[in-house]
Amino acid sequence: MENKALAKEVVQIAREAGAAIMAIYGREDFDVELKADESPLTIADKTANDRICEKLEQLSVQYPIISEENKEVPFETRRHYDYHWLVDPLDGTKEFIKRNGEFTVNIALIHKGDPVLGVVHVPCFNETYWGVKGEGAFLEQGGTTASLQAPAFQMTDKQLGVVCSRSHLNEATQSFVDQLDEPSLVPKGSSLKFLLIAKGEAHIYPRLGPTMEWDTAAAQAVLEQAGGRVIDEQTGAPLKYNKENLLNPHFVAYGRVGG
Repeated sequence: MENKALAKEVVQIAREAGAAIMAIYGREDFDVELKADESPLTIADKTANDRICEKLEQLSVQYPIISEENKEVPFETRRHYDYHWLVDPLDGTKEFIKRNGEFTVNIALIHKGDPVLGVVHVPCFNETYWGVKGEGAFLEQGGTTASLQAPAFQMTDKQLGVVCSRSHLNEATQSFVDQLDEPSLVPKGSSLKFLLIAKGEAHIYPRLGPTMEWDTAAAQAVLEQAGGRVIDEQTGAPLKYNKENLLNPHFVAYGRVGG
């Protein structure tokens, strides 16, 4: 199956997971527990994960699955993967708990370290973003599909839109922002930060703090196919996946900088 056709099936899987999340989101209360790293986990995370894994395993093409909510796969096994799925069933659990709508379903297909297909669904706004290497990036909403193009800019431009966390900026991020000319800060939760750039509503997203591979892969695929890029802040190389340590390096996501 070609990846563009596969993306259509993954879009449907992400939407079904989103519907399951919204059924729980609508409750008056839902249980919240803390994982070992003290990040929150809800029944919505688990339900969405079960739905996604079940549906991916029913596709005509079969690839291994790495998910935030599954048991960790040893690197000795993972390093032999040619293709694999990388899943964050509910990115932005804190936003889900706050009920501000800024959470997403993320499913990416990784090929030899590169995200070649990515789907990000935003359940509260019924938006689905997807990108396929060589095919472009798209936003589906309300039965319509629009192609996405990241904005062209120079780093010396005034009032660049810089996407940031809703929590305070750390020292490294503040130093990055201070180098820009009258930047405009755009707070946003979860992988929506990448998508603001992909659809031309911001220019840069510096993430000079910890994230995991499943937090970024799907949205990176969308942004790259919209003409943007996501680079290792130290090396300048594109962000890679299926590393021995699934922790991402610090990175910066850009629109079409220099374009």
